[in-house]
Amino acid sequence: MPLSYAFVNLKPGVGKTTSAVWLAHALHESGISPLLVDSDPASSALRWSELAGGFPFPVIALPVGDVHRRVNDFLGNRQAVVFDAPQLEDHARIARSVMRYASEWLVPVTPAPIELDRMAPIGGEMGELQSLRAKPARAAVLLNRTNRPDATRTGPDADAREALTERGFDVLSTHIPRLDLYAQSFGSPVGVKGSAYMDLAEELIKRQDQS
Repeated sequence: MPLSYAFVNLKPGVGKTTSAVWLAHALHESGISPLLVDSDPASSALRWSELAGGFPFPVIALPVGDVHRRVNDFLGNRQAVVFDAPQLEDHARIARSVMRYASEWLVPVTPAPIELDRMAPIGGEMGELQSLRAKPARAAVLLNRTNRPDATRTGPDADAREALTERGFDVLSTHIPRLDLYAQSFGSPVGVKGSAYMDLAEELIKRQDQS
């Protein structure tokens, strides 16, 4: 089976598309050929690819409620699938279908109180979806738009990590700092060398090897 990652959240605007596009590029740079699946009806990842003059891997739009049944028709010999899933609150059927396929659910979360407060319903959704799968998915929080690039041990970032861990969430070691490099990258070619997303790809590959 290919590696498969889905960026999921209740709300829009949390960095799902940016993370999906950058992770797909990081996997490609790491020698793993990805398929990027844009399952959001807004088609932002597909539009990004068009504006950038194409990505070095295929991008398909699949905003349908049976994504989990159809993805393999487009996979070919690709070694990984990265999903840009729509927000659960507006497109639950599509998002849940994505989660039925992906073996790793990644929840981008900004270290802010309002974002942390939304994690309880997200955890409930993930618990319900696990029962529909033959094998449980791995779920992890990706701290996104963190306040300092150096992963400080104090302050809001550390507090958010501690709070999420105490609530039983698996928080990835890699975090994505609040930088224009990521925030302003929509529509442009992506250069991942030296970026936090290369670290993310490395961590996710190791997690897969350990499972």
